[in-house]
Amino acid sequence: MDVFAGAGGFSFGFAEEGFEILSAVENFRTACETYAANVPVGEVLQADVRNVDETDFPKPDVLIGGPPCEGFTVANAARRVDPLDRLYKDPAGSMTLAYIKLLKLVKPRVFVMENVPQIMEGALKDELRMLFARAGYDTIHFNDLLAEEHGTPSRRRRLFVSNVPIAPPKSSRRVPVWEAIGDLESLDVDLPNHVEVPVRGKRGRAMKDLEEGESIYHYRAADGRVHGSWTRLPKDDLAPTIKGLGRFIHPTQDRLATAREHARLMGYPDDYVFHGGKNDAYNQVGESVPPPLSQAIAREVRKALDGGQG
Repeated sequence: MDVFAGAGGFSFGFAEEGFEILSAVENFRTACETYAANVPVGEVLQADVRNVDETDFPKPDVLIGGPPCEGFTVANAARRVDPLDRLYKDPAGSMTLAYIKLLKLVKPRVFVMENVPQIMEGALKDELRMLFARAGYDTIHFNDLLAEEHGTPSRRRRLFVSNVPIAPPKSSRRVPVWEAIGDLESLDVDLPNHVEVPVRGKRGRAMKDLEEGESIYHYRAADGRVHGSWTRLPKDDLAPTIKGLGRFIHPTQDRLATAREHARLMGYPDDYVFHGGKNDAYNQVGESVPPPLSQAIAREVRKALDGGQG
């Protein structure tokens, strides 16, 4: 079962590993449409997980999900100063509490909750241990994983909280940007979501002068560091982290990378079609778990189940 399911990247890897997806819960209609069109699933329920009656839920062996990270991520310059306020007072951060409440109700053998590593900051780590223990899970693992170590052509560090250890074997090979998207230089390639987003005016002129790795915009995050936006992708290196609201400039052309190119950089197959408008597609890609990483996690969960853990 998948909650806060988004466009289905997390479930897709599990389905590829032979798991049966009983149910998915997601509040955004367009993401539900994308999920249902691409992931073999018993039911996709468009709903706020807090408002769904427990009798509507199946009893899965595995519960996965990624509550919103906006309350915790360092990219949010306006996040709350007190780490515990991010969990209890921030509307997005408090969705983690909804995940734990559901976990207590359905009691799966294994759970995996995805978020950003900053969900462990300050007193949060001990607080989460306490909350998961109250839900019936005394042993908790904070699995800090890099998507690029598991075949994803972009950098992505994410935390997967679980009741079993998740340490998939790492690949020694990194997939550079050009290997992932080099065959999509032409916008005439007939693929879903491979549609140009016109950029005119000042931004259109600015991108023409960018070298690889340079950005049009810069902003200061909550950790004080300066981050770039509208960055020209490097050909021979990994892409930076793909984000829902983030946009990248093509390595060799003066245009934005398309949503399909973003999807390639997250490891999605070309027949995974994102529904909605252009911005919907970008957002669904950037807010998901990369399928190569979710598949690696699914293999670890399978081993835990087969070995009697959970």
